[in-house]
Amino acid sequence: MAIREKSKEKRNALLKATLNLVNNNGFHDAPMSKIAKMANVSPATIYIYFENKQDLINQLYLELKVSYTKQAFKDYSENMPVKKAFEFIWYNIADYKLKQVEEAWFLSQCDNTMMIDEDSRQEGLKHLQPLLDLWEKGQKEGIIKDVSPYILYAYAINPLAFLMNMQKRGLYQINQESLEQAFQSAWDSIRI
Repeated sequence: MAIREKSKEKRNALLKATLNLVNNNGFHDAPMSKIAKMANVSPATIYIYFENKQDLINQLYLELKVSYTKQAFKDYSENMPVKKAFEFIWYNIADYKLKQVEEAWFLSQCDNTMMIDEDSRQEGLKHLQPLLDLWEKGQKEGIIKDVSPYILYAYAINPLAFLMNMQKRGLYQINQESLEQAFQSAWDSIRI
C-alpha cells in the first residue's frame, strides 16, 4: 500500500477554507464537508492532515497566534522604557489587526468561544509572554496597575478588536487620529 505524502498546499488550502467559513458562518456552520469542498479536496483528505475538526481549528488558531505575536513583537526590545515598549507593541498589534483582518477576526472569535481546547489556548498564551513580562516589569516599577494580566489585556488590547469589528461593519473608520486616541485610552486604562 502506497503511503500518501502530505502536501503543504492542500494543508494551507484547508486552513484557508476553515478561516473563511468560520469567519463568515461561525464555528458550528463550518462542517468538514464544506471545508473540503472549499479547499477543493475530498473530505477524506482532511484526515490526512488533521485528526478531526477540533484539531483543525486548534492548529489554525496556533498558526495565526504565532503570526499575530510575531508581528506584535517585531523589532521590540525589552530594554525599552515601559510606556515606549507598550506603545510599540500596541501599534504593532493594531497594524496586524488592520492589515490581517481575516486572521485577526478569527483570533477575536477564538477569544470568545469554547471551540479552542484549553491546551491550545495555553500554548497560544505562551506567545504573548513578552507583553506579560513587560506588564510585570511595569508593575514592579509602579507604572502599570497591579491587576491580573487578563484585566490589562481586556482594557488595553481587546478594544482594538471592537474597533476593527466596527470598521468591518462600516460603522467606524479607523485613521491615524483615532488610533492615537485609542492608544492613549489603552495606556490610560492600565497606567497608575
